[in-house]
Amino acid sequence: MAERALRGTRLGATSYENDRNTDLAPRQEVDYTCSKGHRFTVTLAAEAEVPMTWECRSCGANALRVDGELPQPKQGKAPRTHWDMLMERRTIEDLEEVLAERLAILRAQRKKTA
Repeated sequence: MAERALRGTRLGATSYENDRNTDLAPRQEVDYTCSKGHRFTVTLAAEAEVPMTWECRSCGANALRVDGELPQPKQGKAPRTHWDMLMERRTIEDLEEVLAERLAILRAQRKKTA
């Protein structure tokens, strides 16, 4: 009998459950607007931290929350360059000595091949 009841249905493609007698989690709706004028609403859980920016569904640009302010950029350290790290280990005089040694080695090799 069970085989006849399932005949003709697409198992896994359609859910036979419904939302009756179930309590949904509390939610909140947040409005966002992007720089191109697109306005949309995002539904989030009531206890979720609401982000100030969200990717626009239409154009992909960063959208700002309607009642929010533009977030302040984080102040970070400037990236250290190779020269900065080198200057932490050596002085200009040390570097001039190393350069003179390397030039002497290269000139000696050049004289041998000539």
